[in-house]
Amino acid sequence: MKPLRKLYDWVLHWADTPHGTAALFLLALAESSFFPVPPDPLLIALCLGAATRSLRFAAVATAASVAGGIVGYLIGAGAWNLVQGPFYAYVPGVSPESFERVRALYDRYDFWAVFLAGLTPIPYKVFTLSAGVFRINFPVFVFASLLSRGLRFFAIAGLIYRFGPNIALFIDRHFDRLAWAFGVLLVGGFLLIRLAV
Repeated sequence: MKPLRKLYDWVLHWADTPHGTAALFLLALAESSFFPVPPDPLLIALCLGAATRSLRFAAVATAASVAGGIVGYLIGAGAWNLVQGPFYAYVPGVSPESFERVRALYDRYDFWAVFLAGLTPIPYKVFTLSAGVFRINFPVFVFASLLSRGLRFFAIAGLIYRFGPNIALFIDRHFDRLAWAFGVLLVGGFLLIRLAV
């Protein structure tokens, strides 16, 4: 875990530089297809440093993450036979087994599979790459990515903007559980609406 911790600390150090927003963009872009550290810690640090720009940071993270997801989709659709070896060997979470699990999800829930991966701690990169490999509907993929990544990043930024450092510490400590709970509540709400109609 020490190399990953060093990488995490390196990511966070960008919040204390004038290049924090650019670093957030590049991190969110890269994390969607191959980078192991999510952009959330840097987003939180940037929002804490300049709370009035929180929503701008969320917009940057969302745009970059969706663009990175599209890059992942294109890699999966056009170059997977050439690059799958290095991805399986060096990108955490990407494996033949994870791809087969995702294939089963895509067969039944293409939109919801991408949506939950974009919102929760599930490795989003596995879903972006495999979406291209399995040729899921591209507009559905982009819409699900935009909705889920936007909800995730704007929720974090909005909470920090409204409640400040105390909520940031709470989010950082309980991010995985909060993301899962929010995702389950959101999907449950959609299902209830669908059943009621």
